[in-house]
Amino acid sequence: MIPLTLAEIASITGGTVHDGDGAAVVTGTVEFDSRKLTPGGLFLALPGEKVDGHDFAAKAVEAGAVGVLAARPVGVPAVVVPPLPPGQGHPTAFALTADKDGSGAAVLAALAKLAQHVVRELVAKGLTIVGITGSSGKTSTKDLIAQLLEPLGPTVAPPGSFNNELGHPWTALRADESTRHLVLEMSARGRGHIAELAVTAPPRIGVELNVGTAHVSEFGSREAIAEAKGELVEALPADGVAVLNLDDPLVAGMASRTKARIVGTGEHPDADVRAEGITLDDQARPSFRLVTARGSADVKLPLYGEHHVANALSAAAVALELGSTVDEVAARLSTVERRSGRRMEVVQRADGVTILNDSYNANPESVRAALKALASMSRGRRSWAVLGVMAELGADSVSAHDEIGRLAVRLNIGRLVVVGEAAAAMHQGASHEGSWGEESVLVPDTDAAIELLREQVEPGDVVLVKASNSAQLWRVANALLEDGVA
Repeated sequence: MIPLTLAEIASITGGTVHDGDGAAVVTGTVEFDSRKLTPGGLFLALPGEKVDGHDFAAKAVEAGAVGVLAARPVGVPAVVVPPLPPGQGHPTAFALTADKDGSGAAVLAALAKLAQHVVRELVAKGLTIVGITGSSGKTSTKDLIAQLLEPLGPTVAPPGSFNNELGHPWTALRADESTRHLVLEMSARGRGHIAELAVTAPPRIGVELNVGTAHVSEFGSREAIAEAKGELVEALPADGVAVLNLDDPLVAGMASRTKARIVGTGEHPDADVRAEGITLDDQARPSFRLVTARGSADVKLPLYGEHHVANALSAAAVALELGSTVDEVAARLSTVERRSGRRMEVVQRADGVTILNDSYNANPESVRAALKALASMSRGRRSWAVLGVMAELGADSVSAHDEIGRLAVRLNIGRLVVVGEAAAAMHQGASHEGSWGEESVLVPDTDAAIELLREQVEPGDVVLVKASNSAQLWRVANALLEDGVA
């Protein structure tokens, strides 16, 4: 963050300085976890499900914080912000379930104002903000974009999937005078959410990846999801750039909703940044020819799954816009690393068992992509798909789970382990698609899945673990990995 006094922060957020004179300068990071504070930082007092950050204000100052951004006086230097007017603010994806009095919403609104002020100052000094949205692939693409931009100048991007009303401004406030690129994920659980995030940190480049069925229970339809996702390109300035995946018709249709210049990506013949000749090696790692108007070059992605090609093209488009050459982009894409955990994280045990830990989240599109990667990686080896519920699919839940089970049969996956009654339609679909017996099994929970796998997985098998985060299937992947430690 840029240096600001508590008095300046109070002026920006509409708050009042308490228990201090306001002259103290915040020079460190803004944190909601008091354990991560550094000297000179600002602590966010947020109510949580189990604890209230206001109760940790004194410890935060003892740990080096200059002050606290709070909804009430806390006995140490603080900027105290007023409650929001009725009807303003909304619960975040961070689940501020203890926010009964609106204090969390007030602090989050103040945080957004602070981030907006800081990024406005930094944009005037040359900062470029890149916003990314899509039903799947946001985090992987964010990681790719960051790695392509880092050689061009200091770059800030969020850890993991930090993309809501808390993570978005928190990430924006990691930028300082030296930062050249700020890469932000933008999520939505309703209309207007992305538009609000775009006000907090206005992007000049917007990346639209895809429109799938994630959160369809909240939106009602893919078309409604597209309406919400398109708020990103609507927020772009006339001198901005909208990077649109032309392989997705709903994304391609967003071109009419922006005044920014369009850069199309994909395998579509009209794409400005295009992939040709896609092939997969025996580990499902894709290679392709990157084709642009400025030239072409070969790319060999060290990532698992063909779905990463679309992500790589979006990242390439951003890097090309910000000064990279085609050869530089191709070379950097061929050496990128997976930065965020539990997203096609591939580990091979000493006995040859390969584990594809993709347990961070799941929707029908991402599960299909993971199953295809599993099928490609396991040629000549026995494959296991350990799948749990895909949450928030609404009325389409049963049919979507049924279709995934049928796809596992069509891809010739060796064994399907369905975890939890909420995902039972996967087991039913597999059983109806093929004359399966023990090839598909429904188990009640993660403990039962772990027990079954420990009994039946053999050296050389390939095991995919994937579900929505709420299913906690990461426990299955961790157990398998621990079993492989000598």
